[in-house]
Amino acid sequence: MHNFVFRNPTKIVFGRGVISGLGKEAAARGGRALLVFGRVSAKAGPVYGECVSGMSSAGLEIIEHGGVKPNPEIGHIRAGAELARTRRADLVVAVGGGSAMDAAKAIAAGALYDGDPWDFFCGRAAPAKALPLIAVPTLAASGSEMNGNSVVSNPETGQKLPTASAALYPAAAFMDPEATFSVPPDHTAYGAVDALSHIAEGYFTSQEPHELQLELAEAVMRNIIRCSGAALKNPRDYDARAGLMWASTLAINGVLSCGLGPVVYINHSIEHSVSALYDIAHGAGLAVVMPAWFEWSRRRGLAPRLARFARNVFGCGEPEDSKAAVMGIEKFKDWCARMNVPPALSGWKIPQSAAAGIAANAADAMRLRGLEGYSMADIEQILLLAG
Repeated sequence: MHNFVFRNPTKIVFGRGVISGLGKEAAARGGRALLVFGRVSAKAGPVYGECVSGMSSAGLEIIEHGGVKPNPEIGHIRAGAELARTRRADLVVAVGGGSAMDAAKAIAAGALYDGDPWDFFCGRAAPAKALPLIAVPTLAASGSEMNGNSVVSNPETGQKLPTASAALYPAAAFMDPEATFSVPPDHTAYGAVDALSHIAEGYFTSQEPHELQLELAEAVMRNIIRCSGAALKNPRDYDARAGLMWASTLAINGVLSCGLGPVVYINHSIEHSVSALYDIAHGAGLAVVMPAWFEWSRRRGLAPRLARFARNVFGCGEPEDSKAAVMGIEKFKDWCARMNVPPALSGWKIPQSAAAGIAANAADAMRLRGLEGYSMADIEQILLLAG
């Protein structure tokens, strides 16, 4: 096992009815809260109302900043940071999915930064400090409620880039699985793919991982597959929603990557360019990129790990690695297809002729982030396998 340092400062409050405690938690951090959320329709939902009621009852002044898009944009973050500064917000509260939480993190850091918040994403600065953040996730997907990561799009440059900092960890997250009962089937499925992909990046790209970490990863991936199926069958299945919600948090809160050494988020790096240029859901893009990368990597020596994935995650009984590896890729694609998430570019009306442009965009972003090992030609080949 590689050396590692694990630290996660986020307080998790999990279960039925826990959002009622938001007001008290927020009031302990100040009197003015910038409330970040998605579309205006989110205000009609019970979670938004419960958050506002709880904070108001606790005496907080609430400053609304809605309108976060599914791929959060830098213009909205700039406006939010300025609003937080001018209204002297003491903390930020994010209500919604990964986009709302990622936007809130960037706003919380941008409010205490003299420059452009885009600097955090293009490498000109790192978030050194941020307003306290409390997250109320309403979608099981990104795991943003318990990590220091944020991903933001810049339509002006055609880029979608991540940043990460210890300053961006939420102080607390209130996770009620019932808040996800109303998530529609497509976004439930996209979230499941996203959560599994966070685990797969380390599972497949780490060198000589410890058996314990592999087994933990496989257990959580099995849970995601099982619980996503149950939640799609019955959206109000509490145990399924709870399992999916907690699994998505465990997928990227640092526990599963302990001891893995360097992890290359290659599928995310490519997908960010897909959704930056074609504005599809992140999970949908990952369903396209991952099986293509699996196949590209199978041809370059990844067959043994893919075979293990097939056996231990999907229950494949094939003893020969070369055959099991192929079956593992097909089982992943079948899982996506069963959830009505097309695992191919054509399923999203993206032509294969777009591969070169997506690859160029991804290669530029990867150079900016200092990621090595994949050329623009490699990325294009992967995308051409995406069908």
